[in-house]
Amino acid sequence: MKKSFYQYMLRHRGNRNLDNERKLAEWMFNEHDFPIHSTDYDEISQYLEWNIPFTEALATFDHLWDKYLEES
Repeated sequence: MKKSFYQYMLRHRGNRNLDNERKLAEWMFNEHDFPIHSTDYDEISQYLEWNIPFTEALATFDHLWDKYLEES
């Protein structure tokens, strides 16, 4: 079974550098309504568009989504 995007993102929590990947992962972890079981790009993208946590979040998501697909 494929990991959800949320599960994939947990690896970025706690990085030493406070980069956009870590910021997005930390936000997702603390966002109680985030679709944690989703493997659907559109569902997650729409959620981020409505609840954008920081300016570069969507670009960071797109970059990480590509990595997520490669590693799944």
